Amino acid sequence: MKNLPSNRALAILIARWILGLIFFMAGWYKVFEMGPAGHAHKFFVDPYRDSFLPLWSLWAAGTAVPFVELGAGALVMLGWFRRPAYIGLGTVLVMVTFGHLLAQPLYEFHTHVIPRAALLLFVLVMPAEEDTVSLDHWMGRRRKSQP
Repeated sequence: MKNLPSNRALAILIARWILGLIFFMAGWYKVFEMGPAGHAHKFFVDPYRDSFLPLWSLWAAGTAVPFVELGAGALVMLGWFRRPAYIGLGTVLVMVTFGHLLAQPLYEFHTHVIPRAALLLFVLVMPAEEDTVSLDHWMGRRRKSQP
């Protein structure tokens, strides 16, 4: 039984998969169903057109977010390039938080932002060497064993 992952490794894997699926599926929908321009228009440009934010920044962020969610969500599930993926998802969560607070200063975050942030913070603070069920770990072991 010594080849089985530890309970901590399984906890990280499960958290990574839940977090990754949440963002991957959101990104999939926004890229392939709504379209990046449709997402930008509906969630960035229309709601914040009259804010102090430049219109170009709303279009740029609104079209980029779906691809970040899709790509980073997939990377998180695979456990590959974990840290850059976590940073990308954290950036999305900060942007979402800022946007909601700009539109509604007393926005309730307990149903949307907090669960995602909690999962993200959990996997981010766990020691990378404990995440043994990941491509990063597997590829690191392979590199160390090669001459």
